[in-house]
Amino acid sequence: MEMLSQIVESVNSFLWDGALLVLLLGTGIFYTINLKFIQIRKFGQGMKRMFGGFSLHGKSTERGLSSFQALATAIAAQVGTGNIAGAATAIASGGPGAIFWMWVSAFFGMATIYGEAVMAQLTRKKENGAIVGGPVYYIQYLFKGKFGKFLSGFFSVAIILALGFMGNMVQSNSIGSSFQTAFGIKPYIMGIIIAVISAVIFLGGINRIARVTEKIVPLMALIYIVGCVIILGMNLEGLGKAFHDIFVAAFSPSSVLGGAAGVTVQKAMRFGVARGLFSNEAGMGSTPHAHATADVKHPADQGIIAMMGVFIDTFVILTLTALVILSTGALSTGETGSALAQAAFNSSYGSFGDVFIAICMLFFAFTTIIGWYYFGEVNVRHLFGKKAVRVYGFLVVIFVLIGSTLKVDLVWNMSDMFNGLMVIPNLIAILAAVGIVKKLSREHEKTGEETLEKTQK
Repeated sequence: MEMLSQIVESVNSFLWDGALLVLLLGTGIFYTINLKFIQIRKFGQGMKRMFGGFSLHGKSTERGLSSFQALATAIAAQVGTGNIAGAATAIASGGPGAIFWMWVSAFFGMATIYGEAVMAQLTRKKENGAIVGGPVYYIQYLFKGKFGKFLSGFFSVAIILALGFMGNMVQSNSIGSSFQTAFGIKPYIMGIIIAVISAVIFLGGINRIARVTEKIVPLMALIYIVGCVIILGMNLEGLGKAFHDIFVAAFSPSSVLGGAAGVTVQKAMRFGVARGLFSNEAGMGSTPHAHATADVKHPADQGIIAMMGVFIDTFVILTLTALVILSTGALSTGETGSALAQAAFNSSYGSFGDVFIAICMLFFAFTTIIGWYYFGEVNVRHLFGKKAVRVYGFLVVIFVLIGSTLKVDLVWNMSDMFNGLMVIPNLIAILAAVGIVKKLSREHEKTGEETLEKTQK
């Protein structure tokens, strides 16, 4: 186990200490410039589309899910343990400045995820009566021949391992540890419960997943936001210091943490971007699988609403977690992961803090498990055919069970590694697709202007 940990850490050091930081931020900046800061220009429209399409009883059609169902499925995957345990781990390992770099990566990531959703919509297909799409389809659309097959195959294998297996182990791990702290329940018991419920939902396919996520996602987000806002209201003095520490530590960690902490700007960036990616998934190539299923008039329609998923995930939920941890002074406890988040909530809610985090972790992680299962399923079906889906589902259930009992550091590090590997082929394709995305965006904006002129006449 020790040797495995060393290998994983070496791979992560190569991926996350330079190459992927440049690739992820670079792609986001490249798209932001080419699309003329679309995350700012279309932000208002995105919010209107999101709330305008809000429904707890959305209906799917032969052309796919409703736009809100697709967004809910994407957010279900995005808003997971990364928003609680991931934010806490980033702060514990990279200092408060890691949150600033999460914001930076998320801002540019909104442009990246716009491109992913547009390409997923453009290249989606109907297979076995279901609408499917994602990186494997737009990779082969962009790159013909052996190179396209290799790149798409590499992505498929990486996402199956990264999300279907390793990522879902992280989710069940966080549920297990939080419930043990809050209720004294053995992690493997929670692992069994989550595995059984997940299996039932897996059997229903994307329509059942969408019906579950459209109901749970709005509720879980509201409960968590209210819980965080109450704590911040109780710690207004610490709130100002929290923002100060985030901005100062992003560029001068020693000014906040002291020289003994060993946190550097590079380390703050590394954990900020890595945990930010794990949380909002912009550039990872995961959420395009959900956005491809939306029934919209134009690919850019779903691209605009896809950006809202990153905003809600990072700028709302993840930020609230960070501010609660920093404003309550919980960082001084020396805890990490979900234990650090629980310590922060306990400081204001008493022992109820453990219960609150455990329940939120259950909702967040559970919806992520079923979302990530689906993303992996699309790629299993693409690589091995329909018959392999049942085998894949069985293996995911086993990994969920095993993950609930493993050491948290190794699970997180393995997830980081596979996340990094799946990013590479996806971003190669997204960078190559910038011309297509720009053309579709101009077409969409021109159509919108013409519609507005007709309405005014």
